[in-house]
Amino acid sequence: MTKKEREQVTPEKVIYNLAKNYESLEKSLVNQLSLQTPNHHLTTGTNRENVWLTLFERIIPRKFCIEQSVFIIDSYGQISAEVDIAVFDEQYTPYIFNYGKIKFIPIEAVAVAVQCKSNSIDNKVSDWAESIQDLKTAMNAVVRTQSNIVDNDITKEQQSSTQSSTRPILILCALSSEAAKYKDVFDIVLHLNDSRTKLIKLIKKESEDLKIWVDDLNHYGHDRYPEGEKERYKVLPNKLTDTKKSLSKLRVTEEKNENVTLSLTFQLNQLLMLINNPLFFPHQSYVKMFNDNIEKYKKRSESNGQTN
Repeated sequence: MTKKEREQVTPEKVIYNLAKNYESLEKSLVNQLSLQTPNHHLTTGTNRENVWLTLFERIIPRKFCIEQSVFIIDSYGQISAEVDIAVFDEQYTPYIFNYGKIKFIPIEAVAVAVQCKSNSIDNKVSDWAESIQDLKTAMNAVVRTQSNIVDNDITKEQQSSTQSSTRPILILCALSSEAAKYKDVFDIVLHLNDSRTKLIKLIKKESEDLKIWVDDLNHYGHDRYPEGEKERYKVLPNKLTDTKKSLSKLRVTEEKNENVTLSLTFQLNQLLMLINNPLFFPHQSYVKMFNDNIEKYKKRSESNGQTN
């Protein structure tokens, strides 16, 4: 590059080219998703899931791990439907429970759960989302922090907290525009337009103040907890005033046309920052869950005359 050429490369041009690079990423994504494998629908579906995986690997920080085809488990003994792509905090890797190649990840660790669909989309995606929303995090950990030893056992008196019951961000990735029908079920819906030339992004509560997201992601569904626990959970959330900020203000546009992948990068990572760190792992609760279920299974097996 000559001196004259370097002088002509202004900061504005560099930033403009950066934005254009994200548009190129979107075009590549759309082209790959539209590619069909002749006479092999299973291979095509797997390839498309890998394309979505590549997108999330590019835009999600390295502090998170990304796994495919996992199940999410909670300390109440509930297990989700299979999750195509799960994003979870790397400090939780010791607590991934393995059964052969099948992985079960504690709900406390999971920040994002993704369902990938091709052309056929039905109400089963709502059932899938519900199987994750039914899972409950637990407060029952003892940990040293910078200033104190924390025992956040929910059965004891607790101070107000920025987190009490977290849930993953739910994302539906699909080819068909029929995915738009489920924009109120999922937090984010990504699908191709009908001509399969552009990526469409729909975000539930995109124009809502971020305060709504803070409450929904960090203090989710206290009424789902057993009697005796739910009232204790309900008094924990810190009172947060309106931030005057929303996800809609994180849209990158050029002449009213949205740069979808660049906007998604800012918006999804803003949501991840609202969760920030996972709840402390409740060892006692998971040990109790294992012991209780082992005992129940052994009793049922004995009553049925089985030994294994």
